[in-house]
Amino acid sequence: MDERAFRTLVEDVEAFVRGPGERYAAEIERTGSVPAELKRELRERGYLRLAAPAEYGGRGVAFPKYLELLELFSMSHASLRMLVHVHNGVWRSIDQFATDEQRERFVLPQVSGEKTVAFTLTEATAGTGADLRCSVKPEGDTYYLSGEKHLITFGVHCDYWLLFARLEGTTGRDGTVALMVGRDTPGVLVQQMPQTMGVRGTDHAHLIFDNAPVPVANRLGEVGQGLDVALGGFLTPSRIAVAMTCVGLARRAQELAVDHAQRRITFGKPLTARQAISFALAENATDIQAARQLTLHAARQWVAGDAESSALSSMAKLNAVDMLTRVTDKALQVHGGIGYWESSPIERVYRDARAQRFEEGTNEIQKAVIARELLGANR
Repeated sequence: MDERAFRTLVEDVEAFVRGPGERYAAEIERTGSVPAELKRELRERGYLRLAAPAEYGGRGVAFPKYLELLELFSMSHASLRMLVHVHNGVWRSIDQFATDEQRERFVLPQVSGEKTVAFTLTEATAGTGADLRCSVKPEGDTYYLSGEKHLITFGVHCDYWLLFARLEGTTGRDGTVALMVGRDTPGVLVQQMPQTMGVRGTDHAHLIFDNAPVPVANRLGEVGQGLDVALGGFLTPSRIAVAMTCVGLARRAQELAVDHAQRRITFGKPLTARQAISFALAENATDIQAARQLTLHAARQWVAGDAESSALSSMAKLNAVDMLTRVTDKALQVHGGIGYWESSPIERVYRDARAQRFEEGTNEIQKAVIARELLGANR
């Protein structure tokens, strides 16, 4: 996509976010669910296939450029940006180890928006790495899957779970497998989790598997490559993408704070005339720009195949989350008491921001990744 076409796309996305996107946001907050019309419109506009290559039916937007678009989507409702983020990212995780037949069955329908795939890693009784407890028992050409998953975004209303488990009796990453598990697979109990503080409308599932049959043909890659599918194909670029969603949401918080500070008059002067307020807004602007640049740097290094891109993705996400916390807190403070009411747009932004602290790993996980790379490189 040439620069002129990309700039046209940027204008199109921004107009959507500030127009229909705001109407969808109000509806989601009012009803607590994402309307089917939203996903249909995102699909028709081509927003669910921005980052996929043209030969897959995607729009071929380069990853760093895609992040500029994701920043705009993230200024809207968190459930809207979640749809865009997941559909533009999960296909990579599947594609890197897919056979040609698996690509036809799983990747292309996901890129087109016909199918929704839920990334299914997190467990209630384990971490999100080599200590997976969900297990499979092989019998002939079938795996029998048992165990539990929770906090699975789109796990209730999806077509497939991209699920990570281990061969029964194994430990460590060598026994891990990545499986495409159909939503209608027998032996699966799907439970809708309670409504969240923010990101309202997006469904999250608690899943219980009891000897659920999964064809061995639905395995991506080989036994022992399960975490390679999860971490390299999805989590590294997804952490970079989540960092940019923090930038977008912080940008929206800053816009709201600036607008309020310019309009709010106290003792005959706008709030912007108060040094404490103007300095807070200046700090926010600096924070946002710094996080944006680190995120774009991490994106460029990942595209270039830099060995440090995993650590950079965690740095970008860690920094952006902390930035978002500071920016939204100051933006809410600028609003004074009125910002605490649901009638104020900053209230929703403040709630949505909290979810970024655990999406694609907590700050503590990011620090562990960075420290492992740092200390390993200096032994």
